[in-house]
Amino acid sequence: MPPTVTPTIATTRIGRWPPALRRGAGLLAALALLGGLLWVLALVALWFGQERLLFHPVPLADTVALSREPDVSERFVEVPGARISVLELRRPRPDGVVFFLHGNSGHLKEWFTDGGPYRRANLDLVMMDYRGFGKSSGRIASQAQLQADVEAVWQSVAARYAGLRVIVYGRSLGSGLAAAWAAQHQPALTVLVSPYESMQALAAQHYPWVPSALLRYPLRSDQALAQQAPQARLVVIPGAAHDDVHRFASYQAVLARALSAP
Repeated sequence: MPPTVTPTIATTRIGRWPPALRRGAGLLAALALLGGLLWVLALVALWFGQERLLFHPVPLADTVALSREPDVSERFVEVPGARISVLELRRPRPDGVVFFLHGNSGHLKEWFTDGGPYRRANLDLVMMDYRGFGKSSGRIASQAQLQADVEAVWQSVAARYAGLRVIVYGRSLGSGLAAAWAAQHQPALTVLVSPYESMQALAAQHYPWVPSALLRYPLRSDQALAQQAPQARLVVIPGAAHDDVHRFASYQAVLARALSAP
């Protein structure tokens, strides 16, 4: 009868490894375990700390005026657990309104830099600060909450502009919010400046090691635009970067034409 091969042979061979090799194998196993643990901890931190990565609010004291221009006012809209700071530019007999959703940093005092384009187009302007930005209280906790706040601000003025021209303008982070809002409300014009396809695509580009399912703020502009504006026009401003496009004369000219179009 042939001899039986048992696992003790393999065990014996491993046991005969030199002590240095055994220590090295143990160290590699420990490092692999530590690396896996650190990866899991990083994912947990990203899940609970996404707001700190995505949003960079700058608070503003209530005593600081957002603008001293006579046709500009400010007020608050109450939402569950917070109040939202709103800036409005009002024309005597407006032809419509621009609902402006800004980017992921700063506050309204910084974002409201020039009311001229809206006045020349005879349009009102409504802007809001997200939770924790400027004079808005609270903090952003979810995409659904953020979109609900946007809707609450719009509903506070919607009746005023029934039958008039409605334009939604989204800048950077606000472009995703504007696209989703446009898909629901069908405005006359949607303007997205420094937009992105989706937060998922943006995260995959900058953090390829992070599973896309981990992102709690997908903000799918691509899906919303496919519903709202399959005929959308792309305008590229030569020389402009993400944060300075508004300083270019060619951008100002394109915006003026868009706002003044019937």
